[in-house]
Amino acid sequence: MRLDEVTVPGGRLRIATFGTGPRLIIAAHGITASLMAWRAVGEALPEGWSLVAVDLRGRGHSADVPGPYGLPRHAEDLDLVADHVGADETSVLTGHSMGAYIAALHGARRAYARAVLLDGGLPLPMPPGADPDAVLEATLGPAIARLSQTYAGVDDYVGFFQAHPAFAGHWSPVVDEYVRYDATGPADAVRSRAQEDAVRQDGRWLLTGAEEIGRALEGAKSPLSLLRAPRGLLNQEVGMQPDDLAAQWKARLPGLRDEVVEDCNHYTIIFDERCVRTVVDRLTAD
Repeated sequence: MRLDEVTVPGGRLRIATFGTGPRLIIAAHGITASLMAWRAVGEALPEGWSLVAVDLRGRGHSADVPGPYGLPRHAEDLDLVADHVGADETSVLTGHSMGAYIAALHGARRAYARAVLLDGGLPLPMPPGADPDAVLEATLGPAIARLSQTYAGVDDYVGFFQAHPAFAGHWSPVVDEYVRYDATGPADAVRSRAQEDAVRQDGRWLLTGAEEIGRALEGAKSPLSLLRAPRGLLNQEVGMQPDDLAAQWKARLPGLRDEVVEDCNHYTIIFDERCVRTVVDRLTAD
């Protein structure tokens, strides 16, 4: 893994490159995650490929890059990352969870060999008349609450994730490193690097920006693929991109390639070795 920084409005974003090949993959992470979410994928790449992952503003080692946030701002930042590393029309674009929506917005402006959306990217329908803040609390409340909590040490912070339903039976050195990378603060008051304000602003935009995301998907400059996990954020039986939602968008986007990666949840699709093999194959197989 090689670290670098990219200048963006307001500061500098950290990026990491996995692999040494000339074919590039540009990757965006989820709403409370970091570039380390891509380590398992990056380390499983075949010869000839590299993956460039970014700590989005307000997260990881880009946590001090200020807002305003919102997915269009992250998509603009991704433009600068792609320019910095020399991405071109032979490169591949991907994003996981919120990163898939960022990839959709970015991919409406820039052509890639393909764009692969991992368990995200399809607009989430809001119930008529619903309060976006209430919906955000109902869906991401536990994840947001974690951002304001402190832990007695890094090992305690790791322990919180070890007890997470999505990681039960799926803990690995890569997951451990992902969690430790996110830990910051005094030794006796460890917390997440992710900024709560960034997560709230981005989450609210995600819930209210369905029309803009839909237009971006329809205007995609690259072939689109969607890889879905059948199980959700907490390993529940309904995934983040359920079958009925995928069916609606397949009808609307005839060129969309939709695939369920069996026996994965929202997290393990990018961490579990078996799931990662499928992801890597779809990213790199022309």
